[in-house]
Amino acid sequence: MSAHLSEQEIIRRSKLEKLEALNIDPYPAPLYPVTHYSKDIKDVFSEETKEQLNDVCVAGRIMSINDKGKVFFIKIQDSKGIIQLYVRKDDVCPGEDKTLFDEVIKHLIDLGDIIGVSGFIFMTRTGEISIHAKSFKLLAKSLKPLPVVKRDEEGNVYDEVTDPEFRYRQRYVDLIINPTVKNVFVKRTQLINTMRKFLNERGALEVDTPVLQPIPGGAAARPFITHHNALDIPLFLRIANELYLKRLIVGGFDWVYEFSRDFRNEGMDRTHNPEFTILEWYTAYKDYFWMMETTEQMLEQVAIALHGTTEVKVGDNIINFKAPYKRISIYEAIKEHTCIDVSEMNEEALFDVCKKLHLEVDKSMGKGKLIDTIFSEKAEDHFIQPTFIIDYPVEMSPLTKKHRNKKGLVERFELMVNGKEVANAYSELNDPIDQRERFEEQSRLMERGDDEAMYIDDDFLRALEYGMPPTSGIGIGIDRLCMLMTNQFSIQDVLLFPQMRPERKPDDTQQ
Repeated sequence: MSAHLSEQEIIRRSKLEKLEALNIDPYPAPLYPVTHYSKDIKDVFSEETKEQLNDVCVAGRIMSINDKGKVFFIKIQDSKGIIQLYVRKDDVCPGEDKTLFDEVIKHLIDLGDIIGVSGFIFMTRTGEISIHAKSFKLLAKSLKPLPVVKRDEEGNVYDEVTDPEFRYRQRYVDLIINPTVKNVFVKRTQLINTMRKFLNERGALEVDTPVLQPIPGGAAARPFITHHNALDIPLFLRIANELYLKRLIVGGFDWVYEFSRDFRNEGMDRTHNPEFTILEWYTAYKDYFWMMETTEQMLEQVAIALHGTTEVKVGDNIINFKAPYKRISIYEAIKEHTCIDVSEMNEEALFDVCKKLHLEVDKSMGKGKLIDTIFSEKAEDHFIQPTFIIDYPVEMSPLTKKHRNKKGLVERFELMVNGKEVANAYSELNDPIDQRERFEEQSRLMERGDDEAMYIDDDFLRALEYGMPPTSGIGIGIDRLCMLMTNQFSIQDVLLFPQMRPERKPDDTQQ
């Protein structure tokens, strides 16, 4: 037996051996005829319906045991909630040796064990809907004790485990003991389903694009690199699926979308994880004005689907997702919050402004990145209500169509909510000659040391040369949107398994 087992773990393994000695399989065959769930029972039970609940079968994890001698009150948690069991030895093993019941229930069953029970529904004298057990079966023995949490008389947790290191590393335990956690991920799925339904109803087609790509295109980001042994070539985990979706627009699809897992080999903080989910869609014969209106409509529907209203509590703020949203140019936003007009400045002047504002910059950064730094550090946090930041300088947007009326700008917007970017969208650049020149400028930035500059994608340029119709595209960060819609402070709280450093083993020593 491992020297690293705790005293409680050793005791539980001893109980496991005793169960096996009694010919009780602690891990029986998986089929168990569950007929009802806790919440469903509580929702339908009444004096009129109780006769219909004379024969129910439930299964779940033991969360509390109250020994009353010949009777046990046990609370189990299934996938929909908690329900109380009334377990009496004369009922679950009539005519049999009652010592077996005492041995198993009193001495060999623990909190965390998974059991199955059949019986009928009744209401106790204290008014609690319960299951009067007629049979009792152990389905899985728990060899590790659950963390201690504080519960009220109903068995509901009122003092959750909050240690993030434990919660993120052992999410499976977090889901068991912290009842609010599961609801976040249920809402995440509801959010994605609402967005998918919105797109499908409007004729969009869901597609799949490669995760392993020969060129990491579609965004300014540092990629993860791997190697394909059979082809003997380097490959990159995708940083975006944009260029592949645009290829499909060239191929004749009018509206395509993908919920994409993307990977960026960059820093981690409360709004960034190296692996994340993004929804991108591209629509032919549309522009960024249409895209703003469509985005407003979608997010309004998402808020209503999750909350029944367009108003969502996020921290101390109430965010209203009802359309329309405010629109302001990036230059106006910077001027509003720095009192500096950067619209006519060259790279050198922008560099001086960054130094004056005490922003961390270096000579590898071009004009676009300097403007982005000023906006991100001095303006972005101020946009709490949904706001479209529009009309970016061309240097910031190598894949975006030039503005039809404003020289030096492109038709792009970013949606800011609660001080963070949630979406990024363009009227897409479909001029292959202009696109090649933009890629070449990115290549020059790469030579200056910018490891987030875009690669030249010759196949994508070839696709554009066949002709891509006027198109609008968008990327919406699902993780950040989920943070907003579920009132979570950290991106780790909306990812089931966030990336973490390797866990130190008990026998690890300091080097």
